[in-house]
Amino acid sequence: MNSSEEWKSRAESAESVVARIKSSDRVFVHGAAATPTTLLDALCARQDLEGVRLYHLHLAGRCGVAEPEQQGRLRSVSLFTGPNARAAVDEGRADYVPVFLSDIPDLFRKRVIPLDVAVVQLSMPDAHGHCTLGPSVDAARAAVDSAAVVIAEINAQMPRTHGRTVVPLSRVDAFTITDRPLHEAPAAKQGPSRRASARSSRASSKTGRRCEMGTAPSPTRCSRGSATSSSSACTGDVLRRAAAAARGRGDHQPSQEGPPWTHGDQLRLGQPEALRLRERQRPRGISPCDRTNDTALIRKNQKVVAINSAIEVDLSGQVCADSMGHKIFSGIGGQMDFIRAAALSEGGRPIIALPSTAAGKGSASPPSSSPARAWSPPRGHVHWVVTEHGAVNLHGLTLRERADAMISIAHPDFRAELRRQVSAIRHFAFG
Repeated sequence: MNSSEEWKSRAESAESVVARIKSSDRVFVHGAAATPTTLLDALCARQDLEGVRLYHLHLAGRCGVAEPEQQGRLRSVSLFTGPNARAAVDEGRADYVPVFLSDIPDLFRKRVIPLDVAVVQLSMPDAHGHCTLGPSVDAARAAVDSAAVVIAEINAQMPRTHGRTVVPLSRVDAFTITDRPLHEAPAAKQGPSRRASARSSRASSKTGRRCEMGTAPSPTRCSRGSATSSSSACTGDVLRRAAAAARGRGDHQPSQEGPPWTHGDQLRLGQPEALRLRERQRPRGISPCDRTNDTALIRKNQKVVAINSAIEVDLSGQVCADSMGHKIFSGIGGQMDFIRAAALSEGGRPIIALPSTAAGKGSASPPSSSPARAWSPPRGHVHWVVTEHGAVNLHGLTLRERADAMISIAHPDFRAELRRQVSAIRHFAFG
């Protein structure tokens, strides 16, 4: 069928495809590089809908479904909030579900969130009639398997991927065909943070470690009230410290048990060099997030290094990574999964890396938690914390020892005040 391209006769206009969505439907929307923008634009143009809930991780491009004019018709529900949905969540025009990345597929499979429709972007079908989900699998696999109706944008420029990514064309109820570039995350510029990140990865590989780095390519997003740190040089220093902490010591060889992880944030977000690298490599499988982030599987590998960023870490070791006060910044994501798995891995190192100052306005390590903060991961999961001023291991330390350790890697301008504040709160006396 596909060799003769007879399948193309089934294609419809984007407007006809999204006509399958009805008022009050619960709809999954494919995200990141695979955001089906053509179908979303057609959906946003409809004026006859009410109460449609759109569940998604971060969407690329303009997030039209979260714009003010869609109120009452379409409602964005973020499972991980991207930059283009933050204002809508903050203003109450959109919703956010706090959930571990590894738990999202089961929300659909177990019908905690019963999906009526899955809207995805797919690669062209092969000779056997098999499309793929491209570089963004995460929760899309479970959504396609669970939704009553699947509609798709089949894009000639969507790369075919291997693993649990196959979607038979027979599973798709309606589709439109496009030939457009995928959404791309901008390639990181060369600089101190970029070079330090590369050194961190090389350091891990040379010691036989397996390294995971969070969605942010570096701790540049981790500053209160700002999406960038005050200095790329500062960020480079943080990552250099993180690379040193990742190296560690030990003679154990990495285990071959567990999954071949291809969480692939850079691939999933459509970074050009990651997509090109994928094309050059021999085929390797991409797995959905309930497998890539399965703590029980990750921990089977020895010497796992997990480097993740934070907005702030208080002096007791509590981490705030997904919100700034009441403002949702991102989501729980996979940080907890990997931080815990690395701690349980033999010789593993869970690392939280952040600049010591918050947008240059104050310490990124407050003396204690604030009622407005959502702390994730909690202090019991936190081991290594790294800033440009050093690295400390909080595991097994008392609250007093943790405060002392955290102050030692705080910015020197704030250390005396931090000691004064934490002493007043907990009646600590520092030597």
